[in-house]
This record gives sequence, structure tokens and C-alpha cells, in this order.
Amino acid sequence: MKLNELRDKPGARRRSKRLGRGIGSGKGKTSGKGVKGQKAREGVALNGFEGGQMPIYRRLPKRGFFSRNRKEYAPVNLSALTKAIEAGRVDAGQPITEATLRSAGLVRGGKAIGVRLLASGELTKAVTITVSGASAAAVAAVEAAGGKITTTVPAKVKAAPAS
Repeated sequence: MKLNELRDKPGARRRSKRLGRGIGSGKGKTSGKGVKGQKAREGVALNGFEGGQMPIYRRLPKRGFFSRNRKEYAPVNLSALTKAIEAGRVDAGQPITEATLRSAGLVRGGKAIGVRLLASGELTKAVTITVSGASAAAVAAVEAAGGKITTTVPAKVKAAPAS
């Protein structure tokens, strides 16, 4: 086989059908788009339009709320922190900050603006931790191990129900 003998397989390249070139072409007059109206025109996008019937996305009930201003915190469990201390990735003698947890590989994801400490697992050594937030059980577990925890973001106070 030579370079000048290279060919596509038969049927690999089909010529495009030329629309609107007379009735003898098979795609004349309306070019296969039916008759007049919005869908026969160029640039039509009717996603969700159901011909005047109430669309499904409006018939179904809406649930919940998604705040566009919400703040995401990366969760770190006490068990993961304990494993990192035992592996030597985190020094228990030094104060542990969010930057320390990130460099140790305990915090993943770039969207999180802070770290929230959770109480899954046990803490065996007394450590000083500064994070954005912590669950009440995590604070109790750190203090029970002889450590100290500081949160940089104040905890939300639930409003009393109006009577």
C-alpha cells in the first residue's frame, strides 16, 4: 500500500443533504421542518415547553432552600487527627491550625473556607487546636483528653420560638 492509495472506507464520509433545493431533492420547500411556526425557524430552544400545558417542572412541588451565600467547611474527624498524629504527619506538641491540617492531607477540596472538627473517633493525646468550628461532642472529647480547642467562627445561636 502506498500513500497515494489511502482511501476512507466506503460510506465513512457521507455528503450532507442540501436542504431547500427544490421538490425533486426530497428536502425542498420546508426542508423537512414541517410547516410554518416557531420550530421551523432558526435558533429555537424550547426546553421544558409543553405546548401550553403547564410544564412538569412547574407542576412538581419545590422543596428546600439553597443559599448562594453559604459557607462550606471541610470536616475533620478526631479519628483522622489521631491517625495523623500517630503517623507523625501532625506534631501534637505544637498548636494545630487549619494550615497544619491542610499540609498533613486531612483537609481536601478547594471550596471549603474553613475546617470543622467532628467527634467521630477518640483523641488520645492532649493537643491545642484552632479551627473554624467544632461540634459540641468534639470540644468535649478534646477537653477530656486534656487538650484545648479554639474556634474562630462564633457558633450560631438558635432563636427562641416566639410565643
